[in-house]
Amino acid sequence: MDGFSDLRFFALLMKEGSLAAAAQQMGITPPAVSRRLAQLEHRLGVRLLHRTTRRISLTPEGETYLLDGARILGDLEALERAVAGARSSPRGLIKLAATLGFGRAHIAPALSAFARAFPEVEVQLHLTDRPVNLVEQGFDAVVRFGDLPDSRLTARRLLANQRVLCASPAYLALAGEPTQPADLLAHQCIVIRESDEIYGTWHLRQGERQETLKVRGMLSTNDGAAATVWALEGHGVLMRSEWDVAQHLAAGRLQRVLAAWTLPAADVTLVYPTKSDLSAKTRALADFLREWFAQRPTATQRTTNSA
Repeated sequence: MDGFSDLRFFALLMKEGSLAAAAQQMGITPPAVSRRLAQLEHRLGVRLLHRTTRRISLTPEGETYLLDGARILGDLEALERAVAGARSSPRGLIKLAATLGFGRAHIAPALSAFARAFPEVEVQLHLTDRPVNLVEQGFDAVVRFGDLPDSRLTARRLLANQRVLCASPAYLALAGEPTQPADLLAHQCIVIRESDEIYGTWHLRQGERQETLKVRGMLSTNDGAAATVWALEGHGVLMRSEWDVAQHLAAGRLQRVLAAWTLPAADVTLVYPTKSDLSAKTRALADFLREWFAQRPTATQRTTNSA
């Protein structure tokens, strides 16, 4: 096998996430994939993957081979597009991950429109409540909230988003309304085990003053939609993105708590490996999603317009 073929094989293997899945995609048997991987490692003289019966993960050498290989394949694709005169025609498979709630409510509809606009791009959307490792899991891009976790990655902001504290009027009438952050320690707080955020730790800021609290409550979940239902039914104080609760706030079903305090921003970003030659399909997706959200009112605008 030539070097480019090996790079494509290894990139496909990491995209699929397992020998069996790669075999199915390639139309061959898992033992054949295993043999080809062994031949590649023998040719390079290094082990590229740690593998068990259930999962595979990159060695440091494998990570270098995958990342630099993606750059080389990108250069080759760019060259071929230039020669063939198809420079502006995104095509091929793109693998995208997103959180469960936001992915289902906002990314899936956007991808429906994207698929019509770019019929030669095949999109695989993976929704999860767990942290995603772009390199090890073979994703081209991830939609995530908050700060960029890794300097090897690049983030493109899709939309601005703030977190808010809120509760139902019925709950606040019964339990009283907090007037300062420390009051939350005496309240039932609905906490969400989501992505890689620290469970139940809330950070609030007012000017130069900052408060960090470890809140507790009788209900917790890894699903934001379920947590919102509990807040609506009067079970406690909830921290949630504006995008998720704006309509409830505008309708009076939920009420802002400690509105004078700000929470860490949760801007929605498209994250992808840092490289100078971003593929045409990933660039097309990034541009499309940014324009998609730019044409839609923000949570704050929806709340104001509905009030």
